[in-house]
Amino acid sequence: MDKYGCVMDISKTMRIKLTFSSKVYEQLTQKLSIIDTFKGSWKARENAESLYLRELRKVATIESVGSSTRIEGVKLTDEEIEKLLTSVRITKLESRDDQEVVGYYEALQIILDNYEKVQISENYIHQLHGFLLKHSHKDQSHKGKYKTLPNQVIANYPDGTRKIIFETTPPHLVPGEIHQLLTWINQRLKHKDMHPLITTAAFVYEFLSIHPYQDGNGRLSRLLTTLLLLKLDYGFVQYVSFENVIEAHKDEYYKFLMAGQKNRGTKSECIDAWVLFFVQSLIILTDRLETKYKTLSKLKTALNKRQKLVLEFVRKHEPIKIGDLEKGMSNFSRNTLKKDLAYLVREGILIKTGERRGTIYHIKKE
Repeated sequence: MDKYGCVMDISKTMRIKLTFSSKVYEQLTQKLSIIDTFKGSWKARENAESLYLRELRKVATIESVGSSTRIEGVKLTDEEIEKLLTSVRITKLESRDDQEVVGYYEALQIILDNYEKVQISENYIHQLHGFLLKHSHKDQSHKGKYKTLPNQVIANYPDGTRKIIFETTPPHLVPGEIHQLLTWINQRLKHKDMHPLITTAAFVYEFLSIHPYQDGNGRLSRLLTTLLLLKLDYGFVQYVSFENVIEAHKDEYYKFLMAGQKNRGTKSECIDAWVLFFVQSLIILTDRLETKYKTLSKLKTALNKRQKLVLEFVRKHEPIKIGDLEKGMSNFSRNTLKKDLAYLVREGILIKTGERRGTIYHIKKE
């Protein structure tokens, strides 16, 4: 028994949960090979590119914020979220949706910018939970603190209906189970004795099963997924939204969580279906990123040097007017810059809105 009064041997229980049949093992091996091959090829591209990857990361961030919060019931579209994040005064966040969106965005930015320094520890996870709920008025009393009341995993659907997926760990057992889980994940990170994607999938399943906080567990689990994948050298996840894949396959997401959860705490608890779903979601992710990258590569080849400079200016300052571009690129004539903007609009690279002096330009999102 440890200092938390916990007698569970998580290493033993994880071995049981992660016991795969030969068929599942073969499927997993093939899928993991696909992802790891992509990871190697992507790293070579990442080292050679910068301009277009910044745009991919920007788009992916908006999609991640939108998808992860919508899974939990937020109604905002990606376009509304982008507008909120580029124009909002943080002190004026009055709606619950706005508070959750900005909280998720700020927590995600911390991970993207500092993942190498962020530790997988109780203290850091409490801090991330605090950032996540920083702006949520009703959550101030319990942010960064374990739950004190029982809670459930509940699916929220667009039509407003809610469905209980499964019950979670009772509050008094949470500290011990989280301690065991963190010990287990850090041992795997240290010893590298399990494929990192299987490790990550198992960690996320356990975290969601425990549901350690009163609110924000689903969103926090997706932030921790990104954190782990980045720390484990799957850096491509910052350029395409994993949360967006989960949102698109939400029914399967809950289905495969339930497949393991129905036998929670017994010798029959197996999470092979969940691990396969998790890995397949990453394959979908790599396919999406490959498509986006090819589109950008064609674009890069098609544009001349001046048009690339115009596009980069728009990326940094959007939305812009022709006058902004004229001031920022004063070595080119207004007429030339107008033609470049018109070409980028025709090619579907920029979006033009408004008329005459009110005309503005911004990047078209994928």
